[in-house]
Amino acid sequence: MASCTFFGHKDSPREIETMILSTLIDLIENRQVDTFYVGNNGNYDAMVIKKLKVLMQIYPQLQCTVVLAYLPKNDGEESFYRGLDTLYPEECGKAPRKFAIDRRNHWMLARSEYVVTYVERGGGAFKFKNIALKAGKNVVELSEE
Repeated sequence: MASCTFFGHKDSPREIETMILSTLIDLIENRQVDTFYVGNNGNYDAMVIKKLKVLMQIYPQLQCTVVLAYLPKNDGEESFYRGLDTLYPEECGKAPRKFAIDRRNHWMLARSEYVVTYVERGGGAFKFKNIALKAGKNVVELSEE
């Protein structure tokens, strides 16, 4: 079995949800991916989590872990991933706040064979897509084109 993580812009458009779903189904059915590590920052992560929650009803062998860069505040921010396993890597707690997402992304990348990206410009998603490519990960790039 294999694992997968995700890097995309926090303001990713809702129009990519269909691509996310079809990519997830392909990973599960054709590439034997059963473990998913997802962040919790922005639209892209929320869309991935939404689709994984649906697929976990169809494919009960799936494991989805929301990997936190920060401990959640008590303001309901965790509502979109409620019911899923969460993990707070030790290296995130030791990092200055401005580096926590970077540390979390490295943690997820180190544990994944597959990486699904949505990158339309520079930034963190662009950076981690390139790190994944250089590390020889299986990178699946989503695009609106």
